[in-house]
Amino acid sequence: MYETLDGYARTNRLGSISPGLKLFLGLASILLCTSSPGPIAPLLVAVSLSAAILILARIPPRVYACTLLIPVSFAMMSVIVILFITGGGPVLFEVPFLPLAITAGGANLAILLLARVFGGTCALLFVALTTPMTEVFALLKKIGVPTVLIDLAMLIYRFIFIFIAEADQIYRSQVMRLGYGRFIESVNSLGMLVGALFLRTIDRGEALVLAMDARCYSGTFSTPGYSRSVSPRSFIATLIYLGTVFAVSLKTGSLQFI
Repeated sequence: MYETLDGYARTNRLGSISPGLKLFLGLASILLCTSSPGPIAPLLVAVSLSAAILILARIPPRVYACTLLIPVSFAMMSVIVILFITGGGPVLFEVPFLPLAITAGGANLAILLLARVFGGTCALLFVALTTPMTEVFALLKKIGVPTVLIDLAMLIYRFIFIFIAEADQIYRSQVMRLGYGRFIESVNSLGMLVGALFLRTIDRGEALVLAMDARCYSGTFSTPGYSRSVSPRSFIATLIYLGTVFAVSLKTGSLQFI
């Protein structure tokens, strides 16, 4: 999956658009989602940016759905808790034999939080699926972010892929040896995977340092630049879109579903 996401970020149909504009659109959409007093504006962001990802960028629906499912699943766990711990308004549902109930206030708050998370996640995935990280690093360097922070982010980004690749390789080896046939075997295999992963990641890190020294590493990484400028049409369309979302947020801020 991680290789697929990185590949789509480089080969999607929106690759010709300025990475600065896409990053601005994504961050502004996240800000509008988190600050919206009602759920309509975040849902509008989710629907519109999902359409852009699927129709304009031509990201396969299955890849997008699988990527979106993980953060939304964690959000659903929090929403279920909020449903029962937040009071206010008439009682909608009571759990028999337990002091737990869902009220209208708790339901409205849960819907708002879920909409914010859904919209913000779609905005974040819009950036992740259409903008390669190399272009993001180059943009950060261009706007004056300290070099040490960019280098640290590049190293972390690199080691994430090393970590996942090593874990996947060890797991496949264990599966081929029937290491997850029974519950006890699965626990033992998982413990061995964690221990081996720790050691192999350290070895890969040391190999990376040696490779950097062999290439005369001077303390900073070079970041490839980009020459794509922001077209006036794309910039105006982005401003119109953000203005529309902001207007919808103000107009529907007091709307309650329940």
